[in-house]
Amino acid sequence: MINVPTILWIDEEGRIARPNDVAFGSNDFKEMTGIDSELHLERLRAWVRDEGPAMTPEETRAAQTLPTAAEQEARAEFTLAWWLSQRGHAEDAEPHYVRAGELAPHDFTIRRGTMLIRGLDPMGEDFMKIVNEWTEAGNAFYRPIEATT
Repeated sequence: MINVPTILWIDEEGRIARPNDVAFGSNDFKEMTGIDSELHLERLRAWVRDEGPAMTPEETRAAQTLPTAAEQEARAEFTLAWWLSQRGHAEDAEPHYVRAGELAPHDFTIRRGTMLIRGLDPMGEDFMKIVNEWTEAGNAFYRPIEATT
């Protein structure tokens, strides 16, 4: 999961019924994102009422993006850094936060999620630098699963 608004549908048995996707609860940001919330909300309502499927297991798997080895290592570095930070070892945590960001440079959960802990502004220039790197790498914030699924 990279950024908000991110959704994930999980069924009563704890299985992913619809993988990580971009969706909004209203059309407040439709002009900015081009995403109409009504399509997602209609699907969600139908699924909850058993009036329509979420996705087949095959569609769910095909739409998932599994983490790479580097991204998994970044999560381990982040977890260690967080653990150190929570125990008052901010100086020891810093290299692990930096390494996590190097391993997963486009993971907002890691990069932006560590900013406040590290004394950086998650809404200011520090964050905009990450956004610019993300955009320059050809990524887009709002790329939902195709409307046909």
